[in-house]
Amino acid sequence: MSGKEDEQAIPLLLDTPSSSSSVQPNGPLIRTGTVWTAIAHVVTGVIGSGVLSLAWSVAQLGWIAGPLCIMVFGVIAVVVSYLLCDCYRSPDPQFGPARNPSYTAAVKSYLGEKSMWVCGAFVQESYYGYGIAYTITAAISMRAIQKSDCYHKEGHNAPCEYGDSLYMLLFGAVQVFLSQIRDFHNMAWLSIIAAIMSFSYSSIGLGLGLAKTIGDGKIKGDIYGVSKTTVVEKIWVVAQAIGDIAFAFTYNIILLEIEDTLKSPPPENQTMKKASAAAILLTTTLYLCCACFGYAAFGDQTPGNLLTGFGFYEPYWLVDFANACVVLHLIGGYQVYSQPLFAEAERWITKKLPDNEFVNNVYTIKLPMLPVFKLNLLRLCFRTTYVASTTGIALLFPYFNDVLGVLGALNFWPLAIYFPVDMYLRQGNIRAWTRMWVVLQAFRAVCLVVTIVAFVGSMEGLITSKLS
Repeated sequence: MSGKEDEQAIPLLLDTPSSSSSVQPNGPLIRTGTVWTAIAHVVTGVIGSGVLSLAWSVAQLGWIAGPLCIMVFGVIAVVVSYLLCDCYRSPDPQFGPARNPSYTAAVKSYLGEKSMWVCGAFVQESYYGYGIAYTITAAISMRAIQKSDCYHKEGHNAPCEYGDSLYMLLFGAVQVFLSQIRDFHNMAWLSIIAAIMSFSYSSIGLGLGLAKTIGDGKIKGDIYGVSKTTVVEKIWVVAQAIGDIAFAFTYNIILLEIEDTLKSPPPENQTMKKASAAAILLTTTLYLCCACFGYAAFGDQTPGNLLTGFGFYEPYWLVDFANACVVLHLIGGYQVYSQPLFAEAERWITKKLPDNEFVNNVYTIKLPMLPVFKLNLLRLCFRTTYVASTTGIALLFPYFNDVLGVLGALNFWPLAIYFPVDMYLRQGNIRAWTRMWVVLQAFRAVCLVVTIVAFVGSMEGLITSKLS
């Protein structure tokens, strides 16, 4: 380890209201993102662990309500993304259009500092929740690979039962290393790999569902979904299914971070709208195919995680490959949702402690056969602690569908509906009781009711799973 770089402490990030995204420790930030890198980021953010639960969600809702619900959430995702794309730049009488490199920065620009603090709490909780959910899902997929190999070698009657804890710790160890990636601008390569992996395992899940449906010679499932012994039980699982679907589409919190990576011209909002529309159209189509073919294949027995429902027999290698793709995708997805949180926290700490050497100094490490690595002690300690905490909570609550439902329901309304609509109303100077105002308020009210129902149902499922 060498001493201070260039004999001077280099701050992690320099942040002012008008230039926070255009300055980096090594000088001006050069944005090189294109519509293709933006699509890769969006796909990595949208297609996550949630896709594996969609067949289960459709099974609870039935053949009409299930696919319709997926399409409705897809349309909502496109509409909200269009509203947010235009919030990247806000008027600044002194400096011209100012960049809003994050969701919370946009809320502060349009709605004020109090709204920013409320929004920031939801955003950071959402980032943190994704880290927990991705840790759980990666462990399930790694365990599935070991279980499949065990059945293949020892026979179908072998007692191939394994826990999740070791795999969660392994996933956390990998994230400790990858969390040292400097920021969002330096991880396009990881998002591209993750996006390829997401399409790979989703396509395999789709293919296996189609093959099983054809092999069985019939389409399983019912128009009303899985039947329950009581009406209350049915309401709980329907509410949880809606929360799962909401989780599968909630990526808007990272949209402005993605837009901040784009070069211009053309204007960033135009490029981002194209990328969002294309990515969400692709993912919604893939969601529908995976969910519907999964439900057609398994009917009332549709599993919470689609890839675990095909047995662990032959072709075991294909299911293994799909689960390996899931793990690789989640490795990148974890970083997509963690890097914005890292940036916000480190900006705040740097601003509070501008002269602290632990916070600001950057050291150069050169190991044989490896490129130069720049180490900052704050980055190392804070990000390692963060990864350890998400791993610890995942160890306490390893309940796949229940966790996804709670996170989706908790964050959907405030982050995907309330704040984007409020910023749109403020940006367009839309007066109260005009036609557009009434439509948007009604839309917001309906989504609030759906969110409350989904949250209560998902919490009930989580508590029940923990107690059972």
